[in-house]
Amino acid sequence: MTLRELGRSDDWRDRADAGHGLAGLAEMPEAVDPLLELVLDTGDTYVTRRTAEALLRRKDKTGLAIVASALAAADDNHADWIHTAVVDVFGIFWNDLDEGLRLSEELSGDADDRVARGARRLHESLSHIDPVLRSAK
Repeated sequence: MTLRELGRSDDWRDRADAGHGLAGLAEMPEAVDPLLELVLDTGDTYVTRRTAEALLRRKDKTGLAIVASALAAADDNHADWIHTAVVDVFGIFWNDLDEGLRLSEELSGDADDRVARGARRLHESLSHIDPVLRSAK
């Protein structure tokens, strides 16, 4: 069974596993739509959280762009679970948070309006995080 097929499973655990696995392939154009669907999973918000977290843990523009795009279309419930994933990923190390802020700011000027709107929302969410571990300056 492919990850795309797994992402359409009736079982939320399969969909969550598919989102986690597909996040590693996010740079592939054919992975983007299934990832967006999984971040905005209508059946279970655990799928939302797990997929968003896996994309954010990439700590790159590709993963953040997909999360931003989903965030722009998310209802309040999904947005809350995406925010939880954001805090889980960027709430520990200051340098990870700084990189997330930099990337989301860069994406806020994206040509795709949905990505740009979501990136601004993501940047706002990130700006409220106080990381646990700071630089020893």
